[in-house]
Amino acid sequence: MTYAIIETGGKQMRVEPGRFYEIELLPVEEESDYTIDKVLLVHDENNITVGQPYVEGATVEGTVLRHWRAKKVLVYKMQPKKKTRKKRGHRQEMTRFLINSISVNGNVIATAPEQPENSAETENSAE
Repeated sequence: MTYAIIETGGKQMRVEPGRFYEIELLPVEEESDYTIDKVLLVHDENNITVGQPYVEGATVEGTVLRHWRAKKVLVYKMQPKKKTRKKRGHRQEMTRFLINSISVNGNVIATAPEQPENSAETENSAE
């Protein structure tokens, strides 16, 4: 199993090709491709490459599926016996990001598995 650890939005996350992840907002349009070059670690079968801090020439390519705002987080501060109260809310802008491939030095080491779009139609047409 091939995976990479990337840094995006000030956070580190483990990503695999063919899966999607919710990350902080990326500055691109929906349905467009995006490349992340802040790769901290690449694990390919039995080989592990660790960067210092990033792996040279390693990239993770993916597609932005959609943008949205996450659920509201409420922050409530109160000092007892002082009649001091503060209530504040925050909604984080998020992006759903589908990982297409992991590359090192221009060589693609892992890609998303191809899935048949209409498998039921192909089975019926064979009969």
